[in-house]
Amino acid sequence: MRLRSKLRVMSQALPLWLALVSLAATSLSGCADEPRARSASDAGAPSTSVAHTAPSPKDLGCSADELRRPAKRVIRGLSTYYADSLAGNRTSNGERYDPARLTAAHRSLPFGTRLRISRTDQKSSAVLCVVVNDRGPFGNRKYILDVSRRAAEALHMIHAGVVPLRIDVL
Repeated sequence: MRLRSKLRVMSQALPLWLALVSLAATSLSGCADEPRARSASDAGAPSTSVAHTAPSPKDLGCSADELRRPAKRVIRGLSTYYADSLAGNRTSNGERYDPARLTAAHRSLPFGTRLRISRTDQKSSAVLCVVVNDRGPFGNRKYILDVSRRAAEALHMIHAGVVPLRIDVL
């Protein structure tokens, strides 16, 4: 086949290929925010849906004593969460950052300090306990706490990115 005829065949197939790719991408992107139907094989798997029962305090890092204990100090301010790309990097106290743990970064609180945190912009926010193991956030002075991915998911702050928090120093 000559070059000109090859180009003609390719130029005729290109719009069809682009249309198929566009259709596939559009149909897949619509499914991202919709809850998927549970199948019989999911019966034993833990649910990640918000509509199901709330996690127990143990799942949120708080003991019964920590939930009852009065705060030594209450701090209010904005919080962000760690980027997934930081997983495995060393924190300021020498531990490796694990997105699955309930940890936080604060500029001045001592390492190991337990914090009970909750969102202030929602009437019924999860209350969870985290431990300070890093320093930060440093990008903006109005941000007072960086939380791990697991804490951000429990507080439903993944899409918002920045949320107002009440922080009880325990």
